[in-house]
Amino acid sequence: MTLAIAPDQPGVQRPSSPLRRHAPFLLIAPALIFLFVFLVLPYFNIIVMSLRVPARVGMYAEGFTHANYARALTDGFYMGVLGQTLLVGLLTTVACVLFGVPIAYHLGRSRSRWSGVLYTLILSPLLVGVVVRTFGWLIILSGNGVANKTLREFGLIEAPLRLMNNEFGVVLALTHVLLPLMILPLLGNVQAINPNLERAARSLGAGRLTVFWRIGLPLCMPGIQAGGILVFILAISAFVTPAMLGGPQVRTMSVLIVQQLIDNFQWPFGAALALILATATSVSVLLYIRFTAPLLRGLR
Repeated sequence: MTLAIAPDQPGVQRPSSPLRRHAPFLLIAPALIFLFVFLVLPYFNIIVMSLRVPARVGMYAEGFTHANYARALTDGFYMGVLGQTLLVGLLTTVACVLFGVPIAYHLGRSRSRWSGVLYTLILSPLLVGVVVRTFGWLIILSGNGVANKTLREFGLIEAPLRLMNNEFGVVLALTHVLLPLMILPLLGNVQAINPNLERAARSLGAGRLTVFWRIGLPLCMPGIQAGGILVFILAISAFVTPAMLGGPQVRTMSVLIVQQLIDNFQWPFGAALALILATATSVSVLLYIRFTAPLLRGLR
């Protein structure tokens, strides 16, 4: 007589196979490999390159040195360019917040049949190449461009305004393309706000502006934080827009780094400038997160 033992009897624990034990690691292994190959290794290569000795012939000479960092950190010109880069990023972020929050709030509450058209208009800057888009701003902002001609035809100005080759033109063009990246994270926050909160405030006598300022804006802070970080990082790392609209008056670190790498063939110094920019960006983002953290804690 043979007794059959059910394999799934209660209290019977089957030994786990090695594949099952390592399943979590195997699931994240492709992502870890991707990050290591395309993020960790390139950054390590930049760090090593920044410590190399510059050479007249070839990418670098033998040996290692910290002179590239000393040159960048002690020269007022490079620190001035870094400050101007961070200022452009800050102004672009502030502009995107000021324009993006009302637009996102309107779209999140709109039930109009034209909502699809508004979404298309908002996303339209992302559908055009960066060079074509920047040439369009050149046509608009130049001395004989559309903006100056229109103002002169209406008699509002006598001489052309200087709308490009300054920070105004760079910030305007960057705001144009980065505004959708501020609006999209905000839309999720606006649509998640319970409309009953706004109705209750209106029933208690609050006006539309008060409801937005006291209820809508605080509840949009997570989207403002996420969109602000994204816009700031992309603004200070932009190359084509500052190079074409900024001219020699507006120098940013990205333009300067490309000049050191391509024009001057100073790869070690260019790598040092890139790491200084990355460090300044990380510190700025951490300060921004710390500044907005109390506002987010108030929502919990």
